[in-house]
Amino acid sequence: MDLFVYGTLRHVPLFERVAGPGDGRATHVAATLPDHAVDRVEGTEMPMLVPRDGAVAQGTVWSGLTADQRQRLDSYEIAFGFSLRPQMVTRNDGTGGMALVYVNPHTDQSAGQAWSFDRWHGLRAEVTCLAAEELLAHDPPLTAPELFRQWPMIGGRANATSRARAMAGPATRRYQPQPGDHAVLPAKPLDGAFFKLAALDVTHRRFDGGQEGPLRREVLVGCDAALVLPYDPVRNRVLLVEQFRSGPARRGDPNPWSLEPVAGIVDAGETPEQAALREAEEEAGLKTVTLERMFAFYPSPGASTDYFTCFLGLTDLPGLDSYSGGLADEAEDLRLHVLPFDAALDLIDSGEITAGPLIAMLLWVVRKRGSGG
Repeated sequence: MDLFVYGTLRHVPLFERVAGPGDGRATHVAATLPDHAVDRVEGTEMPMLVPRDGAVAQGTVWSGLTADQRQRLDSYEIAFGFSLRPQMVTRNDGTGGMALVYVNPHTDQSAGQAWSFDRWHGLRAEVTCLAAEELLAHDPPLTAPELFRQWPMIGGRANATSRARAMAGPATRRYQPQPGDHAVLPAKPLDGAFFKLAALDVTHRRFDGGQEGPLRREVLVGCDAALVLPYDPVRNRVLLVEQFRSGPARRGDPNPWSLEPVAGIVDAGETPEQAALREAEEEAGLKTVTLERMFAFYPSPGASTDYFTCFLGLTDLPGLDSYSGGLADEAEDLRLHVLPFDAALDLIDSGEITAGPLIAMLLWVVRKRGSGG
C-alpha cells in the first residue's frame, strides 16, 4: 500500500535520508488527507496529525517503496510513538485511494496551532537532515527503541555540525583553506551508544603544496557543550562543580573526582547561551545569571569533535558552604563549592584542579581583572 506523509517527511531530502536507498522505482506526488489537520506539538517545532472535520492536511503520497525502505521509515516513526493506519487520500491529479499514514495517538499533545512546514524548514530542516544522515551511517540500522534512546544525542551532534558549518573561521596567522584542500570519508559504520567512534580516511593539503593521505584516523564524535564559571564580582567568589569522571578513572588516576565549571551539552534546537543558562540552574540552582562570553575552543582537536563555548556567569554567591546539585534523573551526583577566587587559583598551582577548561576560564578572569575588565 502507498504511504502518505504530512509533516517533516514532506521534505524530500529528509525522506530520502531516512528511507535510505531503494531500487529506483519509488515515486511521489502531492496529496491531501480530508478531515484532518497538522498541528504543532506543544513545546516543539514538530508536527502531529489531528482529526478535524472540514480541515485538509497537505502531504505527499509515496509509491514503490521497497521493504527495506518501509522498515527504516517504520523504525524512525514508531520510535516516537507513531502507528500506521490506512486512510483515504486524494492525489493532486484528482484520483483517490487508500494509503498508510503515521498517526500520533496522543492528541492531547497538540499546541492548538497549525504546524508550519515553511517555518520548520527554515529553522530545523538542515539539522534534521544531518541527524538522518547519522541514522544512515549505522550498520545494522538502529532499532526503534535504540533510535528513541539515542535521538537526543543524535540531534545534538547534528546541531553541532550545523553550527560548525556556519563558523566564520578566521585565519590571520593559520592557513586559509581552499575548496578541495581536505576530504573526510567514513571508513566503517559508527560505533557507540552515547558518544560515537568514527573511523575516517582523511586527505589534506600539505604545507609544501603536496597532498597527505589517505590516512586512517579515529575520532570521538561528541556534541558541542556550554561551560559556565559562576562568578560573584562583588565578593570575588567563584563556584566550582565536583563530580566523578570516568576518563581519569579509566586512565588509572587514584582520585577521579574532578573540579570543573558548570557544563552541559548543547541540545538540538538550543544555542550555547540557552544551554549555559539551563545548566547553571540545573547543576547549581542559579536562577539569575548574566552571561559574558569568554572564548570557544576544541579541547582535543586530534581526537575529538568536542567544541566548548565558555561563559563567565555573573551572579550572586552569598555563602561559602558546599551543597549538592544536579538532576537525579540524569544520574548527576554533584557537589558545588563556593570559594574565594584566589583560593581557586591556588588549586591550579597545587594540581587539585586538573580540568583544562576550568584552568583556562580562571586564567581568563585573571587576565581581564588585570586589564581592568
